[in-house]
Amino acid sequence: MTAISEKNPLKDIRVVILDLDGTMIDSVPDLDVALNGMLKELTLPPVEVASIRMFVGRGTQNLVRSTLSVHLESDEVEKTMDIAMTLFYKYYRIVNGEHSTVFPGVKEGLQAMKEKRLDIACVTNKPSIFTEPLLAKNGLYSYFNLIYCSDTFLVKKPDPFPMQMACKKFGYQPAQAVAIGDSVNDAQAARAAGCSLFMVPYGYNYGKPVGEMNPDATVSSLLQAANLIS
Repeated sequence: MTAISEKNPLKDIRVVILDLDGTMIDSVPDLDVALNGMLKELTLPPVEVASIRMFVGRGTQNLVRSTLSVHLESDEVEKTMDIAMTLFYKYYRIVNGEHSTVFPGVKEGLQAMKEKRLDIACVTNKPSIFTEPLLAKNGLYSYFNLIYCSDTFLVKKPDPFPMQMACKKFGYQPAQAVAIGDSVNDAQAARAAGCSLFMVPYGYNYGKPVGEMNPDATVSSLLQAANLIS
């Protein structure tokens, strides 16, 4: 198979399905404040930001559970989860979007995709209560024709259903879509859905190289991704 390049772009693509955290926005600074605020109220020591980066991508409950597991045994984690979730939501509502930053090339890439008249969806494992405000605060909300969050359906990534539903909503087959993400959850969902796959190397893939996911292309930015789509 010939490598994807600007001279040999991915052809017949009509839909782009984008992950949020670690692909478009570095939200870890917000999560750091919220999770450590939660831990302080639980009289637990703080967790390093490097550890938090390793926990992102599997949904909010897994994020909180992994954070608690740094200090607590599994049975204590489960006993603490309800109050921990309440505290995390309290802090994250306050700081969501306050410390996060947009990765380089994201806005330029989204604009280039719009100019190519591609339908653009955000499919994220972040709850809707946080997703839309985060996109809006970072000036990205208006680029999206469709936003699916962790609570939109009964399943989330790596289940392929949200990506398949995005394609169906736009009226295209998954083969006419490319998913762009940073983690194994994105890769597994895209492949199971039947979409092409681009990966960014700068996100939160639990410390593993994205090349292990065998993407159709590894892109340094969303602008490069836009240039590889025909």
